[in-house]
Amino acid sequence: MNKQIAAADTGKPGQRLVSQIPQSMAGLRLDQALVTLFPAYSRSRLSGWVKSGQVQVDGCCLSPASKVGGGERVELLVSAEPVECWEPQDIPLNIVYEDDAILVVDKPAGLVVHPAAGNRDGTLLNALLHHAPELARVPRAGIVHRLDKLTSGLLVVARDVTSHIRLVEQLQARTVTRRYCAVVVGVMPAGGVVEAPIGRHRTDRKRMTVTERGKEAISHYRVTERFAGHSLIEVRLETGRTHQIRVHMAHIRYPLVGDAVYGGRLRIPSGCGRELAERLRGFKRQALHAGRLGIFHPVTGEAMEWRAALPDDLAQLIDALRRDQAADAV
Repeated sequence: MNKQIAAADTGKPGQRLVSQIPQSMAGLRLDQALVTLFPAYSRSRLSGWVKSGQVQVDGCCLSPASKVGGGERVELLVSAEPVECWEPQDIPLNIVYEDDAILVVDKPAGLVVHPAAGNRDGTLLNALLHHAPELARVPRAGIVHRLDKLTSGLLVVARDVTSHIRLVEQLQARTVTRRYCAVVVGVMPAGGVVEAPIGRHRTDRKRMTVTERGKEAISHYRVTERFAGHSLIEVRLETGRTHQIRVHMAHIRYPLVGDAVYGGRLRIPSGCGRELAERLRGFKRQALHAGRLGIFHPVTGEAMEWRAALPDDLAQLIDALRRDQAADAV
């Protein structure tokens, strides 16, 4: 039987952490600044500590929404949190790169990244703990960014706390390169940029939506191939909001094929062949694959990039689109 591994905090209870808010953060909310200063902790946890008086700014207690001016001295008193236990599980992993500091994994569609309500085990995190038990000592078991359950592709995982902090800093500085392959409904005339803030839907908390109350979200996209009723595109993320590509593409009226949440009902192009129609009906996930990932190595500083081939289901869908297009041209 696999033993339980507890998720470890990075700061000891009672430890006082001290930092200074740089001038570049002037105008930010306090909780936003704290996430950058103390990246080992989530924004919700930091906000809780602010509200309970465990964060002092120049000796004063503020609210999470207070604006910072830059230059303030911040003291954070770390307190004990409920310890969460995650079970290592022998789940196959497709590891495309591994060294003492990082792991790069090609995640299959259908694998949840992190345990949550409804998915307490059988996740990528459980598989990582089985492969590398030392990840129990790293925040979130080293996971610094996520993919949706039904999205395939590349993820980087930190194997120690220092590497985790440096990778989170790269994400915040937007120096991590993330490029996705997607098939969308509709024929795009050209590429472009979607700059539309994303936040939780007012009534359906499982959905995200474009809203003025949301966080900044920027997606760059270009068309790589056009078909009779679809487009193959590459999307580069500048930010990394939940469901960002899915929400942005639906927002500009080119939803992802197979996206039951944001794409609406299935649309079969008029006059398409039987093979393509069957392939579209049978494609039960969003047609999205994180095919390229680039970072600066957290220890050496070397620029590194990986590519992941298309999974079979997405490759077969694209082949069916191409064959249907060729048949139309005859």
